Amino acid sequence: LLGEEVDEEFKVLRSIAAYERLVDALGTDERFADVETRPSVSLKPSAFTCTEPEAAYEHIEAVAKRAAERQVAVTIDMEDRDWTDLTLDWAAGLYEQGLDVGTVLQTRLNRTEADLARIPAGMRVRLVIGIYPEPESVALTDKAAMKERMVDYARLLLEAGARVEFATHDEAYLERFLREVAPQAPDRCEIQMLLGVPRRPFARRLMAGEYGVVLPFRLYIPFALCWDDATAYLRRRMVESPGMHWLVLRNLFAAQRAR
Repeated sequence: LLGEEVDEEFKVLRSIAAYERLVDALGTDERFADVETRPSVSLKPSAFTCTEPEAAYEHIEAVAKRAAERQVAVTIDMEDRDWTDLTLDWAAGLYEQGLDVGTVLQTRLNRTEADLARIPAGMRVRLVIGIYPEPESVALTDKAAMKERMVDYARLLLEAGARVEFATHDEAYLERFLREVAPQAPDRCEIQMLLGVPRRPFARRLMAGEYGVVLPFRLYIPFALCWDDATAYLRRRMVESPGMHWLVLRNLFAAQRAR
């Protein structure tokens, strides 16, 4: 659910209610009877407080417990660097309570290599380069270097017993992950992309095992309850990845031709 850095209490309550409805639906809809392929949910901590950041925890914990009762996995998304410590502490703590909670690590941040050690064995980690602009004093600015870190950190996480959700649209690095890293623990690996962005030929090759392993392929589906939240998200995406709109349009036309 899109909507970060809320500034009014009703927006916090709206986020809570939306996630309660969502996990209830996912846990009871017959289309999602198979727990292994049941959709998971992701949430942004800043959508759960309009005061101090710490106030978000009780709401996130309540959503995670409700989701666990319905066997729906939860990922606490990572926001900018001001949220990193809280997010990692909350996610690891909830996971160690026995809840199916994962989190996200952003390879652009220089601190992330040290943060790998904070991930408990067995916990899910979505690896991304990150879309939040950070100063050069704390982060890389070269995207290729960020993606190199994705491959390196994925290997380190698997060696430590974590579950890796490799999230990028760069097919060259996806292929490297599939060929160089995933074979060491394919049962703990997953590919994730934004809905509408992945090219169908790549998806077909992946599912056919042409890269040596067949992994789960999860599509990330953002949605909003108002236009302001939707457009703010789209602006961030376009600033970070100006070419993404061409990818979406290309795939849209390709899908139309395939019909």
